[in-house]
Amino acid sequence: MMQNTSQPIVIVDDSDDDFEATERALKQEGTLYNPIVRFDNGLDALKYLQENGPASKDPEKLRPGVVLLDLNMPGMDGREVLARVKSDPRTNDIPVVILTTSDDELDIETCYRSGANTYVKKPVNMDNFFQAIQRMKTYWLEVAILPKDRPL
Repeated sequence: MMQNTSQPIVIVDDSDDDFEATERALKQEGTLYNPIVRFDNGLDALKYLQENGPASKDPEKLRPGVVLLDLNMPGMDGREVLARVKSDPRTNDIPVVILTTSDDELDIETCYRSGANTYVKKPVNMDNFFQAIQRMKTYWLEVAILPKDRPL
């Protein structure tokens, strides 16, 4: 299978434990070739997303291939990040996967209405969590064809 190896995976999660578990699950079996960029708050993540890819003045900055976004963070939460990313023509085609502990129906509906590409509840059991991340990785990085940089 062809992998989208050059584009970074952006993980936005304020929990160090959840980030480390996600990173380990992505790198399991040594099959991840994409760089991982992590932000622990929504404001920094949004700034990065808006300054990379076609919006960037720096040709060395690569457009993210996919964003894994937690909802519940202090300050600018994932809901607001999602709404801003999907309403900005520079970033609205970047796939955003909601990866959160919330299974609240209102959160799910709100995220899909705001343009989320997928909504995944983080499993509590570590084995189930690793399996969920592996499945997500297979789909988003090996099966799906992701958008590349494009002129505005």
